[in-house]
Amino acid sequence: MSLCLTRDELAELTRSKLKAGQVAFLRKNGIRHYVDAHGWPVVTRAAVEGREEAAQAAPTWKPHKAA
Repeated sequence: MSLCLTRDELAELTRSKLKAGQVAFLRKNGIRHYVDAHGWPVVTRAAVEGREEAAQAAPTWKPHKAA
């Protein structure tokens, strides 16, 4: 299984074979994606399967002064 959806899977998800239609659907529905150098949207499987992506917790600020 690949990291990203195939073009066929993306067309099935968005019900559109056109790049612009796919991008519009993804934006409207808040699905995380990026557009590659050829204008095609790229969606990771984690973005549509509901799995949590490896989110890193923001480090908490600590002063470097000695107490």
